[in-house]
Amino acid sequence: MASKLKWLYLIAGFLLVALAVLGIFLPLLPTTPLLLLAAACFANSSEKYHRWLLEHNLFGPIIRNWHESRCIPRKAKIIAVLSILIFGTYAIGFAIDNLAIRISGVIILVIGLIVVLRIPVCSRN
Repeated sequence: MASKLKWLYLIAGFLLVALAVLGIFLPLLPTTPLLLLAAACFANSSEKYHRWLLEHNLFGPIIRNWHESRCIPRKAKIIAVLSILIFGTYAIGFAIDNLAIRISGVIILVIGLIVVLRIPVCSRN
């Protein structure tokens, strides 16, 4: 049973990394949380892939910053806030016709903004 669970964690880790890579190009996919989840999955399944992710040139610093300091780079924070504002405003203002869904969307966007704005910026970035 433990072997099956390790395989599930390993597969989930790779799927989460793939989604995180897509998140680099698609602003509505949250890259950092997906990477953190992938790191947790690899930590429970494969030391090799966990180490690979932590040592990755692009992804490693994001994960290490979070583990060590619970912070995100200023650039990541700015991109997150702008993405929420631009794409969220577009979706609520133009792409959604249903009033109940618009209201729900506004609530979700406000919560997302509050969460992102409360995360500290790393002092070395």
